[in-house]
Amino acid sequence: MDNKKATLELGTKPVGQLLAQYALPAIVAMSASSLYNMVDSIFIGQGVGALAISGLAVTFPFMNLSGAFGAAVGVGSSTLISVRLGQKDYSTANKIFGNCVSLNVMIGILFAIVTLSFLDPILIFFGASDQTLPYAREYMQIILLGNVVTHLYLGMNAILRSASKPRMAMTATIFTVVFNTVLDPIFIYVFDMGIRGAAIATVLAQLSALAWQCRLFNHKEEIIHFEKGIYRLNGQLIKNIIGIGMSPFMMNATACMIVIIINKSLYHYGGDLAVGAYGIVNRVSFLFFMVVFGINQGMQPIAGYNFGAMHFDRLMQVSKYAMTAATAVCIFGFIVSELLPYYCAKAFTSDIQLIGIAEHGLRLANVTLPIIGVQMVITNFFQSIGKAKVSIFLSLSRQLLFLLPVLLVLPRFLGLDGVWISFPVSDTIAFIVTVSIMAHYMRQFKILHKQQSHG
Repeated sequence: MDNKKATLELGTKPVGQLLAQYALPAIVAMSASSLYNMVDSIFIGQGVGALAISGLAVTFPFMNLSGAFGAAVGVGSSTLISVRLGQKDYSTANKIFGNCVSLNVMIGILFAIVTLSFLDPILIFFGASDQTLPYAREYMQIILLGNVVTHLYLGMNAILRSASKPRMAMTATIFTVVFNTVLDPIFIYVFDMGIRGAAIATVLAQLSALAWQCRLFNHKEEIIHFEKGIYRLNGQLIKNIIGIGMSPFMMNATACMIVIIINKSLYHYGGDLAVGAYGIVNRVSFLFFMVVFGINQGMQPIAGYNFGAMHFDRLMQVSKYAMTAATAVCIFGFIVSELLPYYCAKAFTSDIQLIGIAEHGLRLANVTLPIIGVQMVITNFFQSIGKAKVSIFLSLSRQLLFLLPVLLVLPRFLGLDGVWISFPVSDTIAFIVTVSIMAHYMRQFKILHKQQSHG
């Protein structure tokens, strides 16, 4: 299909069909990515040991922090591109792409240099103990050396979706997952490289996918493509990119801080195995969250385009469809978490004590999972239409205003259970606030749509 025709369909094709067309590839890709993370953890847990799982959990704040910088550029750029395509401003859309590439290279290199220089102190601050520090260090040394590759790979995938190429983005992710899954046992078992081997497999898989993405963007007939003159940083474009990308940046950066507090609380009340149990709970939960992320990624170009084109009826439709789909996914996740937690934990480790802690944690932490999908979709919706301040508030409120205080108070009275219970308490409050704000904006969109219809 002609590129411009595919883009124009965002404003004409039935919204339900569009969401399925864009979300299904993203869901497949994100689910595959989540499955990779699970498989990676399973290989590490079963092949290296229970403490290696705990060491991997200590690196989660690092992933959040790195992801924060990547999201600020990738999400901000892809959202701006969607809006510019809706306005048929193809030249500016391509300049945004060039600035995205330049920013990812600069930030990726700088982040790696700074964090590698202070790696041990950072990991200890993130919650590493004497027993888990060696595993965390070995893993992050390799991941940080490949940081630029990760930023470029994720950024280009976001732009592929904005440029009406959701299947291409899905293909890149699935290739990365499959290649990574093949390389994991080779580096961990055959080459006997342990947790370091898992990190090498991750970077090599992403590097291979990046090479393929670069080939796609090298075709001049594409709306978004490599060309001279687009890589020079433009102050106004960077301001707009970071302005929109500030919401996911703050969300990831705050998540980094929250996970540090979680790790420290878990270690204080339950030791290294409790930290490892959180690693398992996190991986299982993210399997369902990644499906919702896929729905959000499918919604993003549709919402961005129709907001830019002022099609408010279609804007409201896509948000409702996305919230319904996300809720269905989270209800399924709730059922799995409550009925099958033992089998979920057993897949990662044979350590009986670790399985018991993870099983209990999974049941408590995910008890309000059915309402989380709506909150995630609404936050992403405002981000997709460039309402950065609203998106930032919703992103930060759940973690800073609600989760952090509860996390600091409940464990003092309930011990380890207090850490697990903090999640559903904060999620409930965040859900109420988010839905209230969305209802206000939906009323405004309805008024605008009526004015257009009568105009």
